Amino acid sequence: MKREDILDAAAQIISQKGFHAASMQDIAEAVNLQKASLYHHVSSKQEILFALLDQALDLLNERVSNAFSQELPIDEKLRQGMRVYLASLAENEDLAVVLLLEHRSLDPEYRDRHIPRRDRFERLWRDLLRAGISSGVFRETDPALSARALLGIMNWTITWYRSDGSLSIEAISDQFAALFLDGLRVR
Repeated sequence: MKREDILDAAAQIISQKGFHAASMQDIAEAVNLQKASLYHHVSSKQEILFALLDQALDLLNERVSNAFSQELPIDEKLRQGMRVYLASLAENEDLAVVLLLEHRSLDPEYRDRHIPRRDRFERLWRDLLRAGISSGVFRETDPALSARALLGIMNWTITWYRSDGSLSIEAISDQFAALFLDGLRVR
């Protein structure tokens, strides 16, 4: 049994039931382990949640950083970052739900370790917005507030997006980007 298999199963269970309703027994059964054997791989449900949050942020940091490092105009970097971010959420639905809805379930010791990683991800967006403002492509705005607004819009899609819906995640991303960029571009 690999830790990765346990985390995948835990993400699915937590995304379906919620952190507090999911049990270690549920996770153990999902990976065909006895509950006692599960503790050989993880020490607690808190450890699992923390590991899932780290996994999600590592994935998103890497993908969004790659999008932002492309040699593109700043507004196109933002568009590509949004597309990559939403596609990553859609491709990793269980992990995304855990990241965006269950982070508040962390105990204080884990929360204190999680916050810097979360802030680093948000800083990617703030820095890009700040660069767009400095270059005159985006109008003067508070980069932190704008980044939070943008992330809030994208994050909320996990509550209503359906892969079999009328719009693809790419189409949704393009519409969000158009709405957001038209509000940022200097006219």
